[in-house]
Amino acid sequence: MKILVLAGTTRCGHDGLVGPKASQTWVRIGGSPVLVAHDPEGRPIAGCPNIGLNIKPCTNTLTVHTGYSGFICIGERAVCLDSVTGFTDGTPPGAVKYTVRSPGQSFTVAAS
Repeated sequence: MKILVLAGTTRCGHDGLVGPKASQTWVRIGGSPVLVAHDPEGRPIAGCPNIGLNIKPCTNTLTVHTGYSGFICIGERAVCLDSVTGFTDGTPPGAVKYTVRSPGQSFTVAAS
């Protein structure tokens, strides 16, 4: 699995774009900060097309379910891997996931 960096792309299940955030900037890969635990959580989602009567589009990410490294940490926080996934706040509740489409770098891998 590749390490997820700020330049990576994460999208909701409807293809809305998750806004990036990096809580640390001292460790970088290819010039982009490495994402660590909790960076993908609570992020805004832009452009979710799941809009309609009684349908809430994905607007925020919720808790990460999988995708943190069990071996590599930065500042006592686990590094995010390209397997990061969790649910969004869109409808139907508890069914729409966000996933990494591109880790933002292609040469550094890590173990889960």
